[in-house]
Amino acid sequence: MSMNVAYKGPADCPTEIPVFPLPGALLLPRGQMPLNIFEPRYLAMVDDALRTDRVIGMIQPDSDSRETPLAPKLFRVGCAGRVTQFAETGDGRYLISLTGIARFRIEEEVSTAAGYRRCKVTFAPFESDFHARAGEDAVDRAGVLKALRDFVEANDLKVDWAGIEEAPNEALVNALCMMSPFGPREKQAMLEAPDLKTRAEVLIAVTEMELVRGAGGEPTLQ
Repeated sequence: MSMNVAYKGPADCPTEIPVFPLPGALLLPRGQMPLNIFEPRYLAMVDDALRTDRVIGMIQPDSDSRETPLAPKLFRVGCAGRVTQFAETGDGRYLISLTGIARFRIEEEVSTAAGYRRCKVTFAPFESDFHARAGEDAVDRAGVLKALRDFVEANDLKVDWAGIEEAPNEALVNALCMMSPFGPREKQAMLEAPDLKTRAEVLIAVTEMELVRGAGGEPTLQ
């Protein structure tokens, strides 16, 4: 497959990809995720990806699973990214950046001797991911910004409000979801939201629950 392939739809994407299980890591379409790679099996995974289509699937282990820590059960939905930046350090690590392509659903895990995990996947349920800024007009931007302001004030944080005000709705919602400090279940709910509008609603709801929790309540994401 060409290094310069354009992923315009599910049919353009590979049907078998390496997957990188990482709790709390959320990649979304067109988002940027920096990664520091140091384990030998994942160094091998990056080497293999660079030799082929540069695609790596980010996915979370299911923390509720009773399977072994070395081979945890995976959530069924992840997001594929393409290696768009690569650097090798003097101590043998790789510093890479993935750019999100689209979400995928695992169909089955593939047996491999590569040391890392590979899965057969389908991108078909997430056709809208290939269309930049799809559904932006339906996003409750005011609600997203209010939740962000409340969270920033409650936690005494500093943010680039000028940059936030200029960001389109897709970039704003996806970046806030990816950078959010919430747990794996909350991140998975954001990932699996059917559209941008719903993802924004999940982000608002989770942020409001966290604010209540910080004020002494104990809400949980159902």
